[in-house]
This record gives sequence, C-alpha cells and structure tokens, in this order.
Amino acid sequence: KIMEIEKFNKEIKKCSRCRLSETRINALCGEGNTGAKLMLIAQAPGENEDREGKMFIGSSGKVLDELFKKANIDRKEIYMTNLIKCMLPKYRRPKQDEIEICSKYLDKEIALINPKTLVPLGYYAIKYIFEKYAIPLPSKSEFCEVYCKIFLTTDKKIFPLQHPAAVLHDNSLKEKIIKSY
Repeated sequence: KIMEIEKFNKEIKKCSRCRLSETRINALCGEGNTGAKLMLIAQAPGENEDREGKMFIGSSGKVLDELFKKANIDRKEIYMTNLIKCMLPKYRRPKQDEIEICSKYLDKEIALINPKTLVPLGYYAIKYIFEKYAIPLPSKSEFCEVYCKIFLTTDKKIFPLQHPAAVLHDNSLKEKIIKSY
C-alpha cells in the first residue's frame, strides 16, 4: 500500500493536466496516516502550503490544530488531502473543469486509503463528496444545515464541517466551529 501511495504521489507532483500547474510551486499530495479511519478533505492548498508542499501549515492550519487539540484528535491518526491539488491563484473559486480533472486524484486517494469517515471541509469539498455519493445537495441558502450532520452511504460516513479558515474571516464563528469539531 505504501509503495502504491508513493507512486501515486509522484503522479500528482508531476501533474500538468490543467492551467493550475502553470502557477503553482507544488502540487500537494495528501498526507498523514495511510491506514486512517478518518480523511479530512479541504478545498485547495494555500500560499504557505504551495510553497512548503505540506498540508495545513498556514493560518488555517493553526486554527485546525487548535480545533484538533480541543477535540482530542492527533494529526498522526488521520489522513488529510485536498479536492484541488494546486493553489488557486488569488484564492479564487475552483473552476468546474479543474474540479473534474483533479477529483480523479481524490477518488483514487479515497480508494487507496479507504477511510470509514470522510470529513469534507467547506462548500466545494462538500459539494463534490455529496455528488460522488449521491447525497442531495441543499440550496446555497440552506447549505449551512449540512454541517455537523452524519450522512451514511453503503460503506462510508460523511461528516461535513465548515472549513477552519471560516474563523479567519468571521471570528464570531469560532465557538460554533470548535463545538462542531
């Protein structure tokens, strides 16, 4: 399994399937426990992550580490990845063709790691996972209602959460997000 993941990660790092490969420093591979029962799925790497080639090391990572600490979760116990493997220029939204191209990598990661629980963080990761597992997606105005609810599929639990970066944009969300983790 480790060899297969290493080979797969080399494929991600060499990817040039879309325009994002032209502006990135690193295509970010998932990281963490390859036998994890829990997989966190974020949207895309940020600037720090792109530069260093590691997951959640910027300001979102600091928030996430604080949330993990409060929830008694050790980063070493879980696997973390992104829907989009390259940084989005100027933190723009991902385009549909980028999601379609990059999601093939996420699908393979889910198959390789085979976690029991998927935790998509934020709108685009949740939208993709819901579509993949045929879970009805609420309208944008009702979207926040999916946070912290467990959705069961034939072989996975899906537990959508707000992205930890939401705290950076609106500090009033901090307590709510802490409780959800």
